Amino acid sequence: MAIEGREIRSTVGVDGELTLSIERVVIPDPADDEVVVRIEAAPINPSDLGLLVGPADLSTLQKKEGTKPGLIFTVPPARLKALAGRLGQSLPVGNEGAGTVVAAGKHAEALKGKLVGMVAGAMYADYRKVKARDVTPLPEGASAAQGASMFVNPLTALGFVETARLEGHNAIIHIAGASNLGQMVQKICLIDGIPLVNIVRSQAQVDLLRSIGARNVLNSEEEHFHERLVSAVEETGATIAFDPIGGGSMGSDVLHAMEEAAVRRMPTYSRYGSDTFKQLYIYGTLDFGPTILNRRPIGYQWSVSGWLLTPFLKRVGPEVEQRLRKRVIKELTTTFASKYTRVIGLAEALQPDVLRAYERKATGEKFLIDPTRG
Repeated sequence: MAIEGREIRSTVGVDGELTLSIERVVIPDPADDEVVVRIEAAPINPSDLGLLVGPADLSTLQKKEGTKPGLIFTVPPARLKALAGRLGQSLPVGNEGAGTVVAAGKHAEALKGKLVGMVAGAMYADYRKVKARDVTPLPEGASAAQGASMFVNPLTALGFVETARLEGHNAIIHIAGASNLGQMVQKICLIDGIPLVNIVRSQAQVDLLRSIGARNVLNSEEEHFHERLVSAVEETGATIAFDPIGGGSMGSDVLHAMEEAAVRRMPTYSRYGSDTFKQLYIYGTLDFGPTILNRRPIGYQWSVSGWLLTPFLKRVGPEVEQRLRKRVIKELTTTFASKYTRVIGLAEALQPDVLRAYERKATGEKFLIDPTRG
């Protein structure tokens, strides 16, 4: 018997108007190899916001009244060209989530009633129909809230460490290190014995990371930040950094510190700088402004690249991916436990004040949608 439910949709019109709405959808009966999951938890990650409201000017937010209430934004003309592939499409949102299997095909009946996690898209909804192979039963004692964030952040955190190892780096720098993701990176590095330098923007964030065992935590707002960063690089030997901000000059400042530390170790002067290779990966756009790179103080041995989870998993192959996924399951309630600052219902997610709060993408804040709350 088909199930009816709600689903958050994001649509960009050819006129540059972005509309968020809650649509009624019908979930057909599952095929033999499918299950229907009642969504009970779905996190709001920065990657979700990229589809939900990413290109819009948030200052233009208006409530849409009528038979289909929602929110309306204006997309600046300069950003509209990049969205040509999605114009006019009503797109479901939400990468990952967790919930209870309420219906199953005949080859998947063993999953019925189980609490499962999944990364299948369209998670901001009451129900989701997926292939049985795409859900992961949660370990004993784990909640839907814990299982909802078992993919994007944990695999990204492990991916950073794996990337550093594969590329021959012995220590890591993480910018905006106090986020849920950053705390996972810190815990992994402590367990695996990898030196890590965290960069944050407040004393509260310093204290948070110290409380979970972090040794090197630098507040970029403090005086003498650069000198302290160079000292931390000298101590740890960090030559790879991961940056979720994207815009601004912090990435360049980190490369500068790596080069300065490397030059101090050089026995003789070279006008080309050090021969130490330095890698900066940008994996987010918390700042939509331009990435500023000051070439002069970073020498010639460096690279700035983008980093995304899906291409990384394709590159390392299924064997490594399965190893990483098994570790997440094993340490789901410890190393990879997510903390949520607020749990909201599906309809609440489209309230203007609530949307402004989670769209800020403040470090350390994480919102969770629980559709069962309304």
